Amino acid sequence: MQNQTGNNPLENNPEINQDELSALEEESALIEEISEEFKKGYKLYNFRRPDKFSKEHLRALQDIHRDFVRQLALTLTTYLRMDVEMDIISVDQLTYDEYVCSMPSHFQNGIFKLNPLSGEISLGLSSEVLTVILDRMLGGDGSNNDYNRDLTQIEEALTKKIIEKIIKTLENSWCSVLPVKAEFTSLDNGYHVVPITTSGEIVALISFEIRLGSKNFGLINLCFPYPVLETVLQKLTPQYIFQHTNVVSNEIGRNEILTKINPALLDLSVILGTTNILINDVLDMKEGDVIKLDQKIDEKLYVLINGKKKFVAVPGRKEGRICVKIADKYTPKE
Repeated sequence: MQNQTGNNPLENNPEINQDELSALEEESALIEEISEEFKKGYKLYNFRRPDKFSKEHLRALQDIHRDFVRQLALTLTTYLRMDVEMDIISVDQLTYDEYVCSMPSHFQNGIFKLNPLSGEISLGLSSEVLTVILDRMLGGDGSNNDYNRDLTQIEEALTKKIIEKIIKTLENSWCSVLPVKAEFTSLDNGYHVVPITTSGEIVALISFEIRLGSKNFGLINLCFPYPVLETVLQKLTPQYIFQHTNVVSNEIGRNEILTKINPALLDLSVILGTTNILINDVLDMKEGDVIKLDQKIDEKLYVLINGKKKFVAVPGRKEGRICVKIADKYTPKE
């Protein structure tokens, strides 16, 4: 006959009194509470595919390459003389082996560096994109659809040229994180020829869709192995990029202004001394007359730029000519 008083076996045991039952229930509740708190302090770790890039890192990479997309579309539009549009499809992390296995074999793989970052980066161009670009560079209308063939020597040279133009644009986009110098390394057909990292290493993959003209679509991939970005992960945050971009933009704007005004001519003069003289003395002045100045021979001279004092200098001679040597900036006396 079954006991109808409840399903808790502790309540059906006559050897356990009510106090012991309450103590066991409290202990069981405490264990469950501790277990829940413990679970909040850890997360599952996948040793085969660990997450080395946080969501914030991936978001920062997306921000950097959003600017890259805008610049490259403008560059290619001007260079190819055809309408070019680009969009970021995805920014994700995966193992290098997964990346290589997921890519079609007809991709042209350009390998380059962004010094001072250590390691190599992969730039993949699909045949649909590359054949149109090469056709335009060779004077065609961009309607070449012969995808499944090897590149000729001339086409390889042109491909290297367009890749160098792409990574130069990438170099400019990365200045919001740190100054880098793009260096082209090699061009390979596919990703299996020269691996840029080990098969199990985590990489950040940025995929772009590019439209050339009205009907030609293709893919461009950028693959950053984790060791390449490891030293700059602390800078890969949207907040840092936003703050640093303003500083870089101001510096770039200043340099552009200086570049534009560099050819402007300025009037430079040096004051040897001054004196007060009567008009009658000026009218009676003749060759050989001596005018006494208020400037002593061992005192520094004032250098004027467009009539304003900017520097102080010392007089001298060089190659038989009278000259002055800039000694310091002029500081007005208060």
